[in-house]
Amino acid sequence: MFARHLASPGKPLRSATATVVAAFLLLWPNAAAGAARQAPTGGDSVATDAVNAYVYGYPLVLTQATRQLSTNVTRPNAVTGQAPVNQFVTQENVPGPSFKTVVSPNVDTLYSSAWLNLKREPVILHVPDTRGRYYLMPILSAWTDVIASPGKRTTGTAAGDFAITGPDWHGTLPTGVQRIKLPTDTAWIIGRTQLNGPSDLPAVHALSAKYTLTPLSAYGRPYTPPTGRVDPDLPTVSPPKRVAQMDAQTFFSHLASAMADNPSSPADAPMAATLRRLGIRPGKPFDIDAKGKTTAQALRQAVPEGQQRIQEAVAALGNDVNGWRVALDLGRYGTDYLRRAATAWQGLGANLPRDAVYPTVFKDSQGRQLNGAHRYTIHFPPGRIPPAHAFWSLTMYDQQGFLVPNPVNRYAIGHTTKPEPNSDTSVTIYVQHDPPAPDKRSNWLPAPAGPFNVMLRMYWPRQTVLNGTWSPPPVTTSARPSTSCPSGPARTS
Repeated sequence: MFARHLASPGKPLRSATATVVAAFLLLWPNAAAGAARQAPTGGDSVATDAVNAYVYGYPLVLTQATRQLSTNVTRPNAVTGQAPVNQFVTQENVPGPSFKTVVSPNVDTLYSSAWLNLKREPVILHVPDTRGRYYLMPILSAWTDVIASPGKRTTGTAAGDFAITGPDWHGTLPTGVQRIKLPTDTAWIIGRTQLNGPSDLPAVHALSAKYTLTPLSAYGRPYTPPTGRVDPDLPTVSPPKRVAQMDAQTFFSHLASAMADNPSSPADAPMAATLRRLGIRPGKPFDIDAKGKTTAQALRQAVPEGQQRIQEAVAALGNDVNGWRVALDLGRYGTDYLRRAATAWQGLGANLPRDAVYPTVFKDSQGRQLNGAHRYTIHFPPGRIPPAHAFWSLTMYDQQGFLVPNPVNRYAIGHTTKPEPNSDTSVTIYVQHDPPAPDKRSNWLPAPAGPFNVMLRMYWPRQTVLNGTWSPPPVTTSARPSTSCPSGPARTS
């Protein structure tokens, strides 16, 4: 459930949450058709270079701001999702309707998050034997690319040790320890462990307590993590808001500083040359006036123009499939800097599609906003239920992106609440505000009285999802409106 910026197609919004973004972000899924695939272009003018530099640097600056706030504590705090560097923190409870910390909370897994500093030495990630339980431990670079994803899909569920190393480390690892080489000294682990309902919490907490991080120098010996250091002057505003409020001098200073330990890739050489022309050099103090008035003005103007370019690209990610927003190209970005920045703006920390895909729907098959004033069905024909090796679910969210109170305390269906198949093995989900007939209530996904959206989560999706031969069915409006709701759809803002 990592924090993300909820958006309906063509209308990106930023979360107003002032708590820690890393207090668990939900990888964003809802994007729109026709993605712009490359960083903005337009010749070699200084103005274009400056906007390109902002777009390029945005994910790294946001990552560093998130890391700073997420680790600014003395010990792990499961409520805020914060922990000192090189220490895990695991989500405390399953969210419900009262949970308002982040939008689109996840009720299918518990998150275990850790920020790593690999500059001094490698860190050993230990995972226990999960006895077949699904989990994944995606490890992201400071530029937001998923570098590796240990877990059931890739390494199985037996116990294992993984040495996460920085770009400049050279040495020998203990026998049996697998190396994962990061291109940056900052890394982020966003672990997820399958949760089979609230009653499963004790088992998942016991398991996640065995996820450990140990410096290589302490491997094989008893180790107690040190107390974290707190910077009392660090801004407590949410990282996306903090970055959005940075002026050009501040933003590009942060970028230059962050690049000292988190270098650009060899493929980024042309962009690195652009940064140098603008006076932005890794690890060097940045002076906006050093290259003259024209460059200084271009850099200042690049902040609002870069933000606008990124926001516009948010609505151009992914594809429209039967009314659902489906993105199958997140997690690794190459030199597609605009897609990388738009993904970070929408929700920092996206998974690889091979690990999880999150189609989201805001409209019915006729293009009308979903609303609890009407009844809907989602019908999966025989043999066409969501194809996932791990599990799938449909989760209901209100217009603000929060879980919906309802008389049966059901916020999702498919994983912990199994729908009943029809006689032909097809599955029909009833999406409506008022309860359906008694014989259909096992397949009821309760909706709010007003506007809403539904997210389909597929963990470890099968190849048919990834190659597009399977797609989610449209949300179909039933013949008559729900009698317990207003006669017409509520106005959306």
